[in-house]
Amino acid sequence: MKDMENSIYHLDSIDKKIIYLLMDNSKTSLAQISKHVGISITAVHQRIKKMEQAGIIENSISFLNPKKLGYKVISYIGVFLDQPSHYPETIKALRGINEVIEAHYTTGNYSIFLKVLCKDNDDLMQILSKIQKLKGVTRTETFISLEQGIYRQLKI
Repeated sequence: MKDMENSIYHLDSIDKKIIYLLMDNSKTSLAQISKHVGISITAVHQRIKKMEQAGIIENSISFLNPKKLGYKVISYIGVFLDQPSHYPETIKALRGINEVIEAHYTTGNYSIFLKVLCKDNDDLMQILSKIQKLKGVTRTETFISLEQGIYRQLKI
């Protein structure tokens, strides 16, 4: 298989319809997709496999509703590192904090920008304490999300 990681995959209108159906419900059957887009089940299966191999479709997952699990606070935390060389070990340590669901190495004020789910403000304080004790972390800046106005995947 040739290396497709750096190449751009061109989607036609049928590919896009398949993707939208899977984004709406990852459990949509091949038969339902086939009926909706007007091609055979085999052709749908082949197209999905091709998009998976190209890295267009990475996962077929269902999303959990954090609020239903008791995680009512979404926060964003800017992490300041004393040296950029601490980034790899800090990321490794952050992976051990389950509530950290995203970590981005950024330009600007912060070395790392995190998205964190918390049960409440007390939980957030405990998580912040863990983060602030990590080697190389000099300080943090926290933002609490009051409402998530947009939640979607990239439309193509």
